[in-house]
Amino acid sequence: MADLKTTIGKLELKNPVMTASGTFGFGTEFIDFIDLSKLGGIVVKGITPKPRQGNPYPRMAETASGMLNAVGLQNKGVDYFIEHIYPEISQYGTEIVVNINGGSIEEYCEVASKIEKLDKINAIELNISCPNVKQGGMLFGIHCPSAIAVTKAVREAYTKTLIVKLSPNVTSIVEFAKAVEDNGADAISLINTLLGMAIDSKTRRPLLSTVTGGLSGPAIKPVALRMVWQVYSAVKIPVIGMGGIMNATDAIEFILAGSSAIQIGTANFINPAVTTEVIDGINEYLDKNKINSISQLIGALEC
Repeated sequence: MADLKTTIGKLELKNPVMTASGTFGFGTEFIDFIDLSKLGGIVVKGITPKPRQGNPYPRMAETASGMLNAVGLQNKGVDYFIEHIYPEISQYGTEIVVNINGGSIEEYCEVASKIEKLDKINAIELNISCPNVKQGGMLFGIHCPSAIAVTKAVREAYTKTLIVKLSPNVTSIVEFAKAVEDNGADAISLINTLLGMAIDSKTRRPLLSTVTGGLSGPAIKPVALRMVWQVYSAVKIPVIGMGGIMNATDAIEFILAGSSAIQIGTANFINPAVTTEVIDGINEYLDKNKINSISQLIGALEC
């Protein structure tokens, strides 16, 4: 077997396959389907300082080659996570990354500081790109000075691996990538969902209670690939790619474009075993092409 190990900041992953926040819960939901210890890492659902109820229903809708969601970061808050969820997920045998969110810079720092104290969590994913919340989220991710400010502040509050998740809903993704790199990010993950909407022509009403929501799935893959390639070419820190990855071939394309690791999201709803199948598929590809290490494939796109 080829060497699948990859490094994201100080985080060492046994393979490049991770799960995307909000699509895999806390991992407990998938225990009956896969061996979680085989994964490179699990990015748990978004955590906020206080409990959030999320947006009203309906908040998910199927679209052509994808889906829209407007869940709105529903969770029970960071203190509940630490007391009730962390003890279980810390035993999974894989790297756990906590996706953190806030309505202000102070709230982001509060969550980061609390997660910092958890011995078996070695990285956070700073979510400044969620399109489904009215405060924080994408408001930080589409305004470069705000992205700089929150990244810098969290960097000062958190000493372990800091991954910043970028929004595709901007004019220049490279500008944001360079900005967070310059202000302390150890890695960049992209892309979060594209802002979209769907309408029921019979009722003349939107399919989501919030009217707009985040588009994910195969429909966004070409956009995600383009942005990963652009960012990889512009920064020196690792890139974690995501957006419409449904199988090993998709994952390999993202790695060729410059991803040191990938995250699988929407595909988990369709096939709960997709992550381990992708790991096997990547290994088969490397063996077939006589490639000894995944590192040889990262950014190997020939243009």
